Amino acid sequence: MKVFAYFLPLLTVLLLLVYFMTLPDLNRCLLPGKGGRARSRALSRRDALPILLITGLYACTAFFRLGGMRDPQSFVPMAGQVAVLELPEGSAPSSIMLYPGVGMGSYDLSYSENGQEYFSVFSFTQDHIAVLKWTAITPETSLRPRYIRICATSGEPWLGEVVPLNGDGDPIAVSCNIPQLCDEADTVPLSQSFQNSSYFDEIYHARTAWEHLNGVWPYEITHPPLGKEIMGLGIRLFGMTPFGWRFSGTLFGTLMLPLLYVFLKKLFGGQLLPSLGTLLFASDFMHYVQTRIATIDTYSVFFILLMYLFLWIWLSEDKLWALALCGVSFGLGAAAKWTSIYAGAGLALLWAVHWILRFIKARKDSAGAADRRPSSPEGDVGAGVPDGPSSLLPAFLKNVLFCLVFFIAVPLLIYYLSYLPYGQARGVSLFSGDYLRIVLDNQNYMFTYHSKSVLGATHPYSSNWYHWLIDYRPILYVLEYPTPGLRSSIGAFLNPVLCWGGLLSLPVLCWMAIRRRDRLAAFILVGYLSQLLPWVPVERLTFAYHYFPSALFLVLSLSYTMALLRENRSSWKLSALSLTAGSIALFVLFFPVLNGLPIKSELADALLKWLPSWPF
Repeated sequence: MKVFAYFLPLLTVLLLLVYFMTLPDLNRCLLPGKGGRARSRALSRRDALPILLITGLYACTAFFRLGGMRDPQSFVPMAGQVAVLELPEGSAPSSIMLYPGVGMGSYDLSYSENGQEYFSVFSFTQDHIAVLKWTAITPETSLRPRYIRICATSGEPWLGEVVPLNGDGDPIAVSCNIPQLCDEADTVPLSQSFQNSSYFDEIYHARTAWEHLNGVWPYEITHPPLGKEIMGLGIRLFGMTPFGWRFSGTLFGTLMLPLLYVFLKKLFGGQLLPSLGTLLFASDFMHYVQTRIATIDTYSVFFILLMYLFLWIWLSEDKLWALALCGVSFGLGAAAKWTSIYAGAGLALLWAVHWILRFIKARKDSAGAADRRPSSPEGDVGAGVPDGPSSLLPAFLKNVLFCLVFFIAVPLLIYYLSYLPYGQARGVSLFSGDYLRIVLDNQNYMFTYHSKSVLGATHPYSSNWYHWLIDYRPILYVLEYPTPGLRSSIGAFLNPVLCWGGLLSLPVLCWMAIRRRDRLAAFILVGYLSQLLPWVPVERLTFAYHYFPSALFLVLSLSYTMALLRENRSSWKLSALSLTAGSIALFVLFFPVLNGLPIKSELADALLKWLPSWPF
């Protein structure tokens, strides 16, 4: 069966090679949108069916096994408090389940038979990795306690639940002087897993979302706060549970699909091509995995998609409201994660090139009009000729002022307001100097952290930007062994069809942008490079998920090649459908390592370990 680990990637490469061999002669082919058949770029009722169908099917898979909805909801700050649990007479715990909340510190666990004399039997450290995870404690002692005492010995840890278990693993009914610690014993799972506990960077972002909601100073301050605040909406709806803290990201990941369809419709027109491009993104591994984990990357990518969608509407339709919404989206994205600022650099370049080309065109039009106009009887050569670039200057200056408002002032206001939870935790007013100092100090801290403090750090699943281009090193989020012979894993990386096919499509766009001067190809390339190039000089620790924003533009790039086929090949549907079907087939094949479904270890090795560097 190991042969499949070699056959399947070769088959994928063959599919891509055959697809690209069908492309027309790039020097003479019709450009996308400039063929003989006019295709509507406006949404119609006919577009509702593919949008609803693709989005609905994806939502079913995205919310499938997203996470449990039964975890402790009440948390107690344990600093300075002593919790005493009284057990029924004759019962003795074989183990104790703890559910740590936020905060860090250590506990002492003591047993007593009479409630007077206590003997320390276990010390537990609640570090940042332990938060929001069920932890089993098994004291090695012969004591059969009637009382269990837990007290914090250092730090300021919060505790959610304490549940003694009998020899059969069932909760023991207890009473406690702090009732909130023993009121949700029915939430104890059979075993700890990603379904009932936090995993990877959820230990930072999910807890910070809870801290924002409860007026606690946040632990994770290495990124702007808006992403965690959006995450908090799901917690408000579904509680402080894995499903609750993952809900918002999964919802935003689902909403990306109809937005992408609209974007593809605006770019290329038609109905089939936007559907196929949206399916490519819906079946991408990174999109699926990264939007189901409670981290902030989803929100950044969501707003980047909006930025470029609105910018294209402005460029192609001259809708000023779209440029305003582009700026608002930029502000929201920057307030979620700084990687959105990279996208802003691409927006600025496209805006500048747009105006440069308009001035060049105005000068050519003016010169051409002057050459064509005969001399007047009075000898006034060129009378009535347009003023050329000077006539465009007022419109340009107005647009500059407009952009200063919507790309500088409005984003700064959004960014400033996103720090409201910080101010509430410190009890300071939005308009006070203390609030401003909090915002400014955090910018300095974030810059220092990302530029210096993690240099030299290592991680078993880290990767560099050139690894991302070929899916060389996925990041492994989960690796569990539920039963002997089975393993459950979750890895984040791109679908090989999108990753490898998208990489092959980039030279096509480069050729069309440079040799054919196709502005659409240049638009997509600028978006892609603005997300990738900032990572090239970075020396700090990086991971495959940093390539997630680039996946958007790989979809657009592959869709561009489909548009080339559509304009120049009568049989383009077969090639485009085959490519999309291959992407969906790989999504189905790799679904167990995207969703954490248990799978036989030898089967995973035989079918899914395409490269030695793939960790599942």
